[in-house]
Amino acid sequence: MDHEKVAHWDGVTRRSSLKDEYAARRDRLADAARDGHWRNVLALLAENRDWVNTARLEGRSGFTPLHQAAWHGAPAETVERLLEAGAWRTLRTGDGARAVDIAARRGHHHITAPLCPDVRHPLPADVSGRLQYHLHRLIRHRAGLEDGTDLATQQGMRLPEVEVLTELAHPVCWFPVPGMYGGFKIALSGHELTVDSWIRVVGGSERTDVVTIDGVNIQEGGQL
Repeated sequence: MDHEKVAHWDGVTRRSSLKDEYAARRDRLADAARDGHWRNVLALLAENRDWVNTARLEGRSGFTPLHQAAWHGAPAETVERLLEAGAWRTLRTGDGARAVDIAARRGHHHITAPLCPDVRHPLPADVSGRLQYHLHRLIRHRAGLEDGTDLATQQGMRLPEVEVLTELAHPVCWFPVPGMYGGFKIALSGHELTVDSWIRVVGGSERTDVVTIDGVNIQEGGQL
């Protein structure tokens, strides 16, 4: 798969899912964003571009660097640089706020315009919600374990949000699951999601399923 052409959904939330050195760097990124040290934030993101939409490990707020920039009222140039680095305007915090909502509430009107989502593939809210529900069902099914649990739930992963796909020029994201040695490539087309998934330790595990508002049309026929 060509990772350069798809967005990267990093769903890791637990420190135990990362090597110590990576967890420490994630901590430095979260600290720099919390403290409004934008030069440090941008320098860390230049080395770890896939982390631009990540929140603090073990945190509750779900604030990414862009949410922190909105909260602080960072300079418009900083916001633009975060957006250029791949920050998603539609990504929501733990309480459902987008960066533009945070900036507006705090009176940082100089950055509300650039923070307004540019939705390229609009979906009604009910359609987005139903697609996301069934997508998450599929992920848990494919990442399932013999004991009835699944890797994504065991590791407390933040699962992909369909709303983010609506703002991407190329509405595709890659969601790796630690321990699965593989993951999910999720593509939005109209009111459906095409999901390619594989587990590298299982021969012949690659498959394609289609998520609709009514469920999951599985590759071998029938519905999940």
